[in-house]
Amino acid sequence: MIQIKNLYVDLKDFQLQDVNLAVKEGEYFIILGPTGAGKTVLLESIAGLYPIKSGEIRLRGKEVTQLEPEKRGVSIVYQDHVLFPHLSVKDNITFGLKLHKQTKQETKAALDWIVELMGISHLLNRKPDTLSGGEQQKVALARALGIRPEVLLLDEPLSALDPETREGVQKELRHLHNQLKVTTIHVTHDFEEAIALGDHIAVLGEGRIKQVGTPEQIFRQPNSEFIARFAMARNIFSGEVTGKDNGSAIFHTKGTELTVVTDLRGKLHASVRPEDILISNELLHSSARNCFGGTITHIADRGSTLYLTVNLPPDFICLVTSRSFREMELAEGKKVYITFKATAIHIF
Repeated sequence: MIQIKNLYVDLKDFQLQDVNLAVKEGEYFIILGPTGAGKTVLLESIAGLYPIKSGEIRLRGKEVTQLEPEKRGVSIVYQDHVLFPHLSVKDNITFGLKLHKQTKQETKAALDWIVELMGISHLLNRKPDTLSGGEQQKVALARALGIRPEVLLLDEPLSALDPETREGVQKELRHLHNQLKVTTIHVTHDFEEAIALGDHIAVLGEGRIKQVGTPEQIFRQPNSEFIARFAMARNIFSGEVTGKDNGSAIFHTKGTELTVVTDLRGKLHASVRPEDILISNELLHSSARNCFGGTITHIADRGSTLYLTVNLPPDFICLVTSRSFREMELAEGKKVYITFKATAIHIF
C-alpha cells in the first residue's frame, strides 16, 4: 500500500535519512520515537508537505513523491485538532468535502454517514471552543474520514488528552479501524499507546529508522540499547556471553553470571523487563535458572505499582504491586531474593 524507499528530507537543522518502510493495505502502523526524532516530519513528507531531496514515496504502486498533497488521497489529523473556531462542527466536517467539489447531495450523504459512525449528531451546531478535548478529537477525525481517504495520518492524536479521555479515544480509534480498514499511520512517543494500537511499529530516532517489527518484537526483542531504553526495559547491561560444556550460555556482567538462552557469543548487551522479575523474602525453589540475593536500595512509588531497585550488584529494577509490597513488608535496606527465567533475558 505505502512504500517508502531511501527517503531523504533536508530541513537544514534536521534531516530524515535513508528511511525505508512498507505499510500494508488496511494496516494500523505506528511510528514511535522520542521528541525530536523526526516523526512529524516523516508523516508530513508522506502527506506531501515537505520537498523530498531524494528517495521515493509510493501509494498503491503509484509514485507520489512530487504530487500535490490534495491529490494523494491522504487525510491528516494533528494533536491540536486544527478545527476552524468560527465554524460549527457541521461546517468543519463538510469543509473538506466541499474542497473535493462534491455535490450538495454527496456532501449530505457523506456527512450523515460520518456523523452516525462517530456518534456526534448532538454536536453538529456547536462551535469547537464549546467542546471537550475528546469531542474535538472526534470532530477532527470525522472531518478527516469524511472524504474517505486511502490513507489516514495521525500526528500524536492522544497526547493533549487527559488519561481517561485518552483511553476512550484510543478505543474509538481501534473501533473505527476495525470498521473502516483504512490504512493508518499513527505517530506517537507513548510506548503503551503504540503497543495497544499498532499492527507494526517503526521506531524512529535522530532521523533514522532504528527497528521495525510487531509490538511483541519491539517490546521483547529490542535490537539495540536505544530501543531497549525507549521500550522501558529498565534493566540493560553490558557484558560478555560465553558457552558452557552442557550447551548453555552465561552472560557475565559486573561480577554476576546470568544463565541465558542465546547462540550469540562475545561482548553483548542483555535486557530484562522489571515485570519478568519475581521478588521474594526467601529463596524460591523453581525451574527459573536465575536466582540471587540482594538489598533494596531504592523504591519508586507509582500508586498501584512500585519499582524497586535491588542491588546484587549490578542493580536490578523490579516491578511489584502495592498489595504485594505491603504484604511482604518491603522497605529500603531489606534483604530479598530476585528470580527470573533464562528466557526472560534478551541478548543483543
